[in-house]
Amino acid sequence: MTRETSTDTDTRTDRGTEAEKRDAVRDRYGAIGAGETETRTETTPGDSSGEGDCSGDSSESETSCCGGGAESSHTETLGYDPQRLDIVPEGANLGLGCGNPTAIAELESGETVLDLGSGGGFDCFLAAEEVGPDGQIIGVDMTPEMLERARQNAGRSGFENVGFRLGEIEHLPVADESVDAIMSNCVVNLSPAKERVFEEASRVLKPGGRLAISDIALTEQGSQELDDTDLEQYAACVSGAATIAQLESLLEEAGFESVSVRPKAESESIIRVMYDDPHLQDLLYSARISARKPQ
Repeated sequence: MTRETSTDTDTRTDRGTEAEKRDAVRDRYGAIGAGETETRTETTPGDSSGEGDCSGDSSESETSCCGGGAESSHTETLGYDPQRLDIVPEGANLGLGCGNPTAIAELESGETVLDLGSGGGFDCFLAAEEVGPDGQIIGVDMTPEMLERARQNAGRSGFENVGFRLGEIEHLPVADESVDAIMSNCVVNLSPAKERVFEEASRVLKPGGRLAISDIALTEQGSQELDDTDLEQYAACVSGAATIAQLESLLEEAGFESVSVRPKAESESIIRVMYDDPHLQDLLYSARISARKPQ
């Protein structure tokens, strides 16, 4: 496979480079999209050996790690209505999420919705039902393998109002002020340039448009213990997360209002399902993130 070169210049800091992190994420989810790997989490903070960091035989566990898990039990824990899942094409639910952004997006008929890091298209297909045939769903993903999977899923199931585009969430292939709502599921934590993600989100949203994001956030203890130069942990939705206070600040700096970042009531259960290491329950939240672009 020929890897798409990042559009960002390598930025060397005491936490590694943006390109190294982005490449680790691209390699991991490209392999999942191609069906080359299924993964589970046995992540120990500070262990960068690569052994037990979201690797192993997924048949032995029903957990995911932003990287594939059992479909039914995982999605119900995340807050999805099992009665709605029959509209989703087979192969779209890869068990990669940490919440249900469609539950907080308040989508309406006829809206244009953008999904950041759309993967196999799972949340896109659920959103398509809510916006109806007059609405449009745009999924953006950085891996050609995920893009191919999502397009095949859409084609097999006749979703004519869902389209997928190759791109990085820091550089969206979307026109200015063209979408009503942005959703994302456990993807922003994977970006080494979260400020640009929110700046881009503001750019493409219409005035009054809104964000509805489910993502991983660090507790204060997690911000002290986790090392985001560990690329295995970074790509597994562990060490790349920001704290709630950091996310609030980034959103406000990008110009959003009505900013809300808070742990879900069921956060402990979600983290327990996602990760085998019980210590991570003290280090991570499953967070609900919402904000609005000013009119």
